[in-house]
Amino acid sequence: MLRLDDLMVFVRTAERGSLSAAARELEVSPALASAAVKRLEGELGIRLFARTTRSLRLTDEGERYLRHARDALRALQDGHDALAEGKETLGGVLKISMPSDLGRNLLVGWLDQFQALYPKVSYQLSVSDRLSDLYRQPVDIAIRYGLQDDSSLIALPLAPDNRRVLVAAPDYVRRHGPLSDVRDLSRHNCLRFMLDDVIHDRWTFYPAARHEPLTLQVNGDRSADDADLVRRWALAGVGVAYKSRLDVSADLRAGRLVTLMPDLAGEPTPLHMVCMHRSQVSATVLALRDFLREQCGKA
Repeated sequence: MLRLDDLMVFVRTAERGSLSAAARELEVSPALASAAVKRLEGELGIRLFARTTRSLRLTDEGERYLRHARDALRALQDGHDALAEGKETLGGVLKISMPSDLGRNLLVGWLDQFQALYPKVSYQLSVSDRLSDLYRQPVDIAIRYGLQDDSSLIALPLAPDNRRVLVAAPDYVRRHGPLSDVRDLSRHNCLRFMLDDVIHDRWTFYPAARHEPLTLQVNGDRSADDADLVRRWALAGVGVAYKSRLDVSADLRAGRLVTLMPDLAGEPTPLHMVCMHRSQVSATVLALRDFLREQCGKA
């Protein structure tokens, strides 16, 4: 396999007419420079230089290869320059909608970090658990949980393996005991999320011993159409919540919440960045996608 360093030594040696001069310019020893040229000749199966005790000149094959080597090094430098320029030129206004809990507690901080990397980016944020209508609302990007049913939309995965987890505050677990069987949720105060006036009171799980999912009807003394409020109730120790793992990742690390039945697979809740048209997937959007995907992987 050709090595970039060997190409650089070859080109510098051809330009300077001397291995020692090329070595000084590249800040390597003459022995290393000589080994680089020999290694490149071995890879190519040709002699690049005709050597005598007093002179060093390119062979005919070396003359022909020099043009290609220069082009290769120039292309690599152009690629480096393009990346550096891209970091400076990425920008524009991004109109983003996002779910409340994830938005307030994780995404806003991550967007701040992204903006520090790309100061020409600015945001208009819409934080709500109601699904934004991309066809009617002035939104460029929607960050959404769940499987994407509308095949006409462009969905860029951020956390494709994310699932729901059962969580409660340590104080709640001390007062009510651990959960040994998921069916015992009927004895617990379940904190339920509500969307479009429909209460999410049927919780689905995927026990390893069953071939089919298990869906349970749960009950509790409160529900809300704001997922962040459900999380706050769980933190206050008033009940059990069934949350996206991403939403509670910081709380779990800090010990403010604990996972109940951690070996039980919860409902899949993949996270996507969604937009209407391929034309909206700009370099800035792709850079944001890559950045958020990395942050989700660390959460």
